[in-house]
Amino acid sequence: MNTDLTRGPVMGSMLRFALPMILGNLLQQCYNVADTLIVGKYLGKNALAAVGSSFTLMTFLTSILLGLCMGSGAVFSIRFGQRDEDGLREGAHASFVLVAALTLALNVLAFACLDWVRVFLRVPGPVWPMMREYLAVIFWGIAATFLYNYFASFLRAVGNSVVPLAFLGGSAALNIALDLWFVLGLKRGAAGAAEATVIAQYVSGLGIMAYALARHPQLRPAGGLRLRWSRVKEIAGFSILTCVQQSVMNLGILMVQGLVNSFGPTVMAAFAAAVKIDAFAYMPVQDFGNAFSTFIAQNYGAKEEGRIRAGLRGAAAASLAFCLVVSALVWAFAAPLMGLFVEAGETATILEGVRYLRIEGAFYCGIGCLFLLYGLYRALGRPGMSVVLTVISLGTRVALAHLLSALPAVGVAGIWWSVPIGWLLADAAGLGYYLLRQKQLFQWSEPAPAD
Repeated sequence: MNTDLTRGPVMGSMLRFALPMILGNLLQQCYNVADTLIVGKYLGKNALAAVGSSFTLMTFLTSILLGLCMGSGAVFSIRFGQRDEDGLREGAHASFVLVAALTLALNVLAFACLDWVRVFLRVPGPVWPMMREYLAVIFWGIAATFLYNYFASFLRAVGNSVVPLAFLGGSAALNIALDLWFVLGLKRGAAGAAEATVIAQYVSGLGIMAYALARHPQLRPAGGLRLRWSRVKEIAGFSILTCVQQSVMNLGILMVQGLVNSFGPTVMAAFAAAVKIDAFAYMPVQDFGNAFSTFIAQNYGAKEEGRIRAGLRGAAAASLAFCLVVSALVWAFAAPLMGLFVEAGETATILEGVRYLRIEGAFYCGIGCLFLLYGLYRALGRPGMSVVLTVISLGTRVALAHLLSALPAVGVAGIWWSVPIGWLLADAAGLGYYLLRQKQLFQWSEPAPAD
């Protein structure tokens, strides 16, 4: 079931590997969409605003763990391409210990700072009680998020993108069923939606852990195994920088969420629904960027420069074509899509959501290019460049959102316009760096020495 991406047709191998990842993360979005649909339709606008704002916060927290696991996965892919079994095994253990420790610290911090969330995100009074109730439950799923993403990253790094999809698919179906039961049947409100999600997360996290340990002996603790400083340092270098990149990206979004909240429950609800549609629309190209990163990393480890360059050309063309199609669909169907989440009578909420979608949706090519650049620099051992691009994109977004929204003639639309501007500036920087530094980027990584 593992796929060696250093052999076979370039685009065929990449697309076959990417498809399960795309399907898997579309299912991941079902966790959030199920909550939003059910809460928005049956618990009202304030509940929708509460769950939507919570989603932005949880995306930020999850991005920290996801970044750590993605950075580790880049190292695993390089070692797999080099056929360095010792490096793969020792890196896997170093990564598990490092990320597990940081997960525990993050979980403790999340609960300790729960009541500060209202101040930081400027949550209106009518929304906060439901939002706090939701977060007090959803934080218990942070450990499950670590388990799933760690073992999924390992499996994908060695070419297995199908098994993570299978576990995620089962838990997504379970989440939807439990959402309906807890919210509609048991009348447990926003907390019920959170409980459904946490249960489903643990099903996928514990399930994929059991599978990975059973099928991959490299992951099992062996007698006398010790953590090597060279492996810990290597994993930390990739993981922490990728974590910074992911968390900075989502911290910027979180800061924008606070600005959105200052415009009141109607704009909050519009943003909560529209951002789910937005994420669903460009999620496939984000996952394609992650699959592309694994392809590049394996071939970087195997020193296959020709396959890397061919993969770059093919991935850029595929991403552009996909984004153009999705942009047209989102523009055309923005109003019906908003109607899935918001009652027809909430006209102001729907109109604001449509405006958001038509501004963002026109520029999906920008975010598609940016995801490829993130994946490229991570795979070539330059995760710091991904951080730079994220700072450019999100720094622009946050600064312009505050500046433009303060102008009476622009208002909340300034927040929406700041996003594509940030994407395009980061794209220009990333492409410029690649053109100027191609020769240095293809200096090959060697296996870390065993100390």
